[in-house]
Amino acid sequence: MFTPILIALLLGPGAAQTGSLTFTKPAAWTNRAPASSMRVAEFVVPKAAGDPEDGEVIIYYFAGGGGSVEANLQRWASQVQSTKDPVRSTATVNGLKLTSLDVSGTYVAEMSPGSSEHHNKPGFRMRATVVETPKGPYFIKLTGPAKTVDGAGAAFDQFLQTLAFK
Repeated sequence: MFTPILIALLLGPGAAQTGSLTFTKPAAWTNRAPASSMRVAEFVVPKAAGDPEDGEVIIYYFAGGGGSVEANLQRWASQVQSTKDPVRSTATVNGLKLTSLDVSGTYVAEMSPGSSEHHNKPGFRMRATVVETPKGPYFIKLTGPAKTVDGAGAAFDQFLQTLAFK
């Protein structure tokens, strides 16, 4: 009888890593076509009254891994200029380890990967989570005007509770 480790060695790297991240989208969010193959899903979060734009939730998965949890938290923190330190937290949901970051300030991320142009959006907030799965990490980012992200907080928390790997 072959053990799972031996089967993985016989079949090659990643052979025993099947499945994907599943989740339930909150009713208020609308689907948007993923802008690239690195994006598993994208959702529009309706803007709060008085905010200039909608928020967005993007779920990323990189076949090559996407970097360590710490590297991603540091990169995300650098995308928001803030006078306060980001708030970090961890949780376990359906057997998956979640490491999250919450930061508010001026959103200054690159407009697209590798771009020399950056956003300049004061009054923004980012809530981002690394989800560790048997297939590798998934990355979830909620960004938008602070009031919009604040208003979507309970729905985002509930969304995170629905994460599972199947």
